[in-house]
Amino acid sequence: MIIVDTLLSDGHTIPTAHLSQQDVVELEAVVEPVEVYTRDTNWINACDALIAEISTPSHGVGYEIAYALHQGKHALCIYKYGNQISKMLSGNTHPKICVKSYRNSTEMVQIIRNFFRRIALE
Repeated sequence: MIIVDTLLSDGHTIPTAHLSQQDVVELEAVVEPVEVYTRDTNWINACDALIAEISTPSHGVGYEIAYALHQGKHALCIYKYGNQISKMLSGNTHPKICVKSYRNSTEMVQIIRNFFRRIALE
């Protein structure tokens, strides 16, 4: 939550902030698949950029990254240093994707802030 709180205090909107809560599994268990698809694609359509934490493999997150890129959005994919990530992401040469590793939450926030500064210049 520290990272979410920091980004919110920086003035960013994070529609997925509730997913960082400890009881997220119970909260999401009652949501129908079509609701998740509609909700998540609407969030991506409305966003300026997508940030995905990819330390743990997820078909859904991979789909969201591809969807965002297809919609012309910038995507930052961040992962814990030392973790193996999908070669589909690490090998992606799309001009709007950025894949970075972090060692701690301070470094993660700095990577995210740098990403926002970089895309603001475009």
